[in-house]
Amino acid sequence: MSLMLRQQQTLDLVRERGYISIDELAQHFDVTPQTIRRDINQLADAGLLKRYHGGAASSDSSVENTTYIMRAGQQSEEKHRIAEAVAAAVPDHASLFINIGTTTEAIAHALLNHQGLKVITNNLNVAKILSAKADFEVLIASGQVRPDGGVIGQATAEFFKQFKVDYALVGISGIDEDGTLLDFDFQEVCVSQRIILGARHVFLAADHSKFGRNAMNRLGVLSEVDRLFTDCMPEAKYNKIIQESGVILSIAES
Repeated sequence: MSLMLRQQQTLDLVRERGYISIDELAQHFDVTPQTIRRDINQLADAGLLKRYHGGAASSDSSVENTTYIMRAGQQSEEKHRIAEAVAAAVPDHASLFINIGTTTEAIAHALLNHQGLKVITNNLNVAKILSAKADFEVLIASGQVRPDGGVIGQATAEFFKQFKVDYALVGISGIDEDGTLLDFDFQEVCVSQRIILGARHVFLAADHSKFGRNAMNRLGVLSEVDRLFTDCMPEAKYNKIIQESGVILSIAES
């Protein structure tokens, strides 16, 4: 196989899967890992893909999230509508888990008109927003603090094991066509999985841009969610899996 043909097929595989390891590529082309590394370096230098330790990803990477500042500014109107809808479904005096994300931070603002909430979170921004209410009880998980205010790690996941709450208010980075819930940070995913397990009701907040967005870490599946809040009707293929999963779909229309 010629160099140019192998590199083109490498690009095709990376675009198809989002991320692929060096070992997988070496096995696929029946060449050495060193050969694949050279190919990846050339393709990355040309700006055609991104190289990572152990593999390569497409330029619209599924292994690296956009920056917090960028995420905070994206779909702000849609997030506000979703946040208001989620807050309206949460009763006063409820106990809540709230995870990392700019959508869940919007939800925190929308909850400030509530009374007597007990909130457990691994999001420092959420904790700061909700601790302003004197009648709220806010607990923050211990662990490693990321620059965006998220708290992650094994200690964080262990912390959430201590509780059983009424509602988990969860954000996500991507929803695949088969209903798989996806995110970028493996440690964050481990915490969110524990959050879902520890709640009687799970509310997922995801604007339209999350449908079909790639991320390489599997958090769970839609059937683990009780209610999905989004800003417009999803495409038919997603609506079908939502219905098959038994999830209540709530559209926060303008």
